[in-house]
Amino acid sequence: MKPIFFKKGEEIIQEGTLSDCAYIIESGKVEVSKRRPNGEKQVMGILSEGEIFGEMGLIDGLPRSASVMALEDCQISVLTPETFNSLAQHNPQALMPILRVLATRLRATLKLVEDLQASGQTEPVSPFKDRI
Repeated sequence: MKPIFFKKGEEIIQEGTLSDCAYIIESGKVEVSKRRPNGEKQVMGILSEGEIFGEMGLIDGLPRSASVMALEDCQISVLTPETFNSLAQHNPQALMPILRVLATRLRATLKLVEDLQASGQTEPVSPFKDRI
C-alpha cells in the first residue's frame, strides 16, 4: 500500500462522493463528520494511528457517508479493491482488523437503535440509514 500525505486541515474524503477504497492512518489524527439536514457540521469521531476509515466504500462502493479531514499532518495508506481482494485470497487473516471495525460499528449502531426505541422514539429507525 502506497502512503499519501495530508496537511493539517486538508480534506481526505468528502461526504457524498463516490468511493471504492479504505484508508489506514499511519500517523496523525483525522476528524470524521457529517452534514446535518440544516447544513450544520456534526463531528462523529476522531481517529488516530492504526485506525481505518472508508471501509464501507471499499466493500459496497456506495457514496461516502461522511467527510474526513486531517486534524494534523497525516500519513495515510490507501487500501484499494485490488489489494483487498489479494489479501482475501492469499492472507485472509490480514482482513480481521477491518472485520472487527465493521462489527464494532454495527454493534454501536444497533445499540443506538435500541436506546432510541427504549426512550420512546416513535418513528422507525433504520440502523443503516446514516452510516459512518
